[in-house]
Amino acid sequence: MSDREDHSGTRTARELWGGHFAEDAAPLMERINASIDFDRRLWREDIEGSRAHARMLAACGIISAADRDAILAGLDRIAREIEEGRFPFSRALEDIHLNIEARLTELVGEPGRRLHTARSRNDQVATDLRLWVVRACRRADGLLRALQRVLVARAREHVTTVMPGFTHLQAAQPVTLAHHLLAYVEMFGRDRSRFRDARRRMDECPLGAAALAGTSFPVDRFMTARLLGFARPTANSVDSVSDRDFALDYLAAAAITAVHLSRLGEELVIWSTPQFGFVRLPEAFTSGSSIMPQKRNPDAAELVRAKSGRIFGDLQRLLVVLKGLPLAYSKDMQEDKEGVFDAADGLELCLAAVREMLRGMEVRPERMRAAATVGHTLATDLADWLVREKGVSFREAHGIAARVVRRAEERGVELHELSAEELRAVDPRLDAGALAVLTVERAVASRTSYGGTAPARVRAALAEAVRRWGLEEEDGTGEAEP
Repeated sequence: MSDREDHSGTRTARELWGGHFAEDAAPLMERINASIDFDRRLWREDIEGSRAHARMLAACGIISAADRDAILAGLDRIAREIEEGRFPFSRALEDIHLNIEARLTELVGEPGRRLHTARSRNDQVATDLRLWVVRACRRADGLLRALQRVLVARAREHVTTVMPGFTHLQAAQPVTLAHHLLAYVEMFGRDRSRFRDARRRMDECPLGAAALAGTSFPVDRFMTARLLGFARPTANSVDSVSDRDFALDYLAAAAITAVHLSRLGEELVIWSTPQFGFVRLPEAFTSGSSIMPQKRNPDAAELVRAKSGRIFGDLQRLLVVLKGLPLAYSKDMQEDKEGVFDAADGLELCLAAVREMLRGMEVRPERMRAAATVGHTLATDLADWLVREKGVSFREAHGIAARVVRRAEERGVELHELSAEELRAVDPRLDAGALAVLTVERAVASRTSYGGTAPARVRAALAEAVRRWGLEEEDGTGEAEP
């Protein structure tokens, strides 16, 4: 904390409460009670909420127009002070709300004391945090959209690039790289929908619920909600100050997104190893070794994988804080913010890092194609050929193909390296036509079912993904529209 923030002569929260307390808080109480070190991040939302509240109070005749104008001018000055790093944050004033209120009163006098009419810190903080989380949802949506655009762009480059598809991390069947990348486009699209669903649920304004029971003043909560961009006010005052499930909604969506980012990070780690050699990550997102000169470590991808654990923990942390609380507000709920901020910071950093890694990633198609032929990945194509051309039931065809695999393993070759005579030795129905299907290009081209990996199907899927997820034009901001 800087010198300007550590001023012993400042007002304390107890002075603002009036004369109920005769003794000062113990230093340990100040330390455990203060939240200003982290909730100062809500300063924009707090000022925005206070502006709306002042306008509503004046419109309802609860304060005068002159008081409103003085309050608004004072809040504008406070915003400038914070933006310029000149605001005197004080732990003695506990939180961002009292810090701003105390400074407002210093600046404008009595009108500043009237601002808190018909509200409580309970509905104030619920409103501030909700506004912040709404914006975090929008940022996540925009960053996910930007990541989808990069995935689509890279997929367009590799519609016919063949690679092995895996199950159990064992070579399974050939697919195209474009098809594989489009799987993440779908995952991140669903992540976007979760953030948007969360935003719809949190589109209600708690301000005006006061401490828990509402207020006796003739407030217009619909006006306040409208001024703050919410669709409506919250319907129940107790729920208004008790609720943090909007934060859980955000954290849950962030955690699921982090799962997808971690899986992609893991694949980048694997693909960039010399043993796979499918891709080369940009140098700007890798590191070397202090002892091994040859090393090129995928640190950014590994950290994306690791940071997912922090985001999971942030969700779990808030669930545990809330699980045993009676209605309405308890000070436990002060612990709602750090995890939300931490998750948002980590998520936004990871989304940006993965986007740039993918943008600069060098793909090695020849290594991918070579790997696609290893591990007898064409065995299913052989079984399908028997069903299609020889009328064999799939279960019988599966057994025949399995015996061909065993023969190839005994020979130490891949299926396509067996001769026609060797195929017929396994089953006489395996004639020369069977060998014709044993190429990875033919294998991927044959998967023409909706959602399949055939290049023609993938081209259609690319166009559909662009339309469905709104990826046509870049807005230049990395953020989605509200």
